[in-house]
Amino acid sequence: MTAPSHQRPTERYPVTGAGLGLRLELIEELTADPPAQLDFLEIAPENWMRVGGARGTALRGITEQYPLVCHGLSMSIGGPTALDDAFLQELKGFLDLHGVRAYSEHLSYCSDTGQLYDLMPIPFTEQAVSYVAKRIRHVQEVLERRIGMENVSTYAVPAGEMNELEFINAVLAEADCLLHLDINNIFVNSVNHGLDARAYLAGIPAERIVYAHIAGHYREPDDLRIDTHGEDVLPEVWDLLDAAYDRFGVFPTLLERDFNIPPLATLLHEVDEIVKRQRRLQGVSGADVA
Repeated sequence: MTAPSHQRPTERYPVTGAGLGLRLELIEELTADPPAQLDFLEIAPENWMRVGGARGTALRGITEQYPLVCHGLSMSIGGPTALDDAFLQELKGFLDLHGVRAYSEHLSYCSDTGQLYDLMPIPFTEQAVSYVAKRIRHVQEVLERRIGMENVSTYAVPAGEMNELEFINAVLAEADCLLHLDINNIFVNSVNHGLDARAYLAGIPAERIVYAHIAGHYREPDDLRIDTHGEDVLPEVWDLLDAAYDRFGVFPTLLERDFNIPPLATLLHEVDEIVKRQRRLQGVSGADVA
C-alpha cells in the first residue's frame, strides 16, 4: 500500500511540510481527529524510551499515523565525561523500532558528573571542534545514521578563537553531520549578543539542513531574550523564517511549545502560519511542500 503523500520523505529531506512537538496531553486529540495541516511530529526520546502500558500503546498509534523525528535532551555532546554507549544502543533500538526519520541533539553540553539541567555553551575553539566532532562521529557510528546538531541559544559565551557560525560550520564539516536549524535561537542570540541574524543565515551550509524549529521566547528588558518555548512565536521570528525560506527554499519546520501549552486548536494556528509561509514561497495551494 502506498503511503500518504505527507508521509513520504523527499530525496532532500527526511520529512516534509510543517510539524509539531508531541506532548502527552495532545495525543488523544491527534489520534481522534488527525489535523490535515500537520505533516510530522517530534518527541524527545528520553521521555519515551522506557515507557510501556497505555502511553507506549498510544505512541505506537501515533507513529502509525505520523512520520516521527526525535530531538534529544541528554547526550551532552560537548560534555567532559565519556559518552554513554549503553544509552546509545538503547536509543538506536528505539529509533529503529519507531521508524524515526531523523535524530538531532543540541550543540552544547548539559552534564559533568551529573545532569546540569541546562544547555551550556561550548567554547568556540579549534580544540573543541575536534573534540565535539569526534564524539558526533562516534554517535553516528553507533546509531548507524547521520544526526543533526542544533544551534543553541546562549546568554554568555566563553572566550574562544572563532565566532558561533564559524564554530558550527567547522563542527559540521569535521563530523560530517547535519544541521538542525533553530530559527528562534538565531534571533535570540542576535539580540543577546548584538549579531546580524540575516548575515548568520547567509553563512549556513544549506545542504546540511535536516529540518528546523521555530518557537516563542520571553523578552526581558535591556535587550535580553530567554529561550523558553512557552510563548507565541513573535513577528520578527516569523520574518526570519521567511528570510530563511527565501534563501534556502522551503525546508521542514516544526513548532516547539514546551511550557504554557494551549489547546491543540491554538497550536494549530501557528502550524497554519508555517504552512502559509511555505506555500507563499512555493506558490501553491493545497500541494505538498518539502
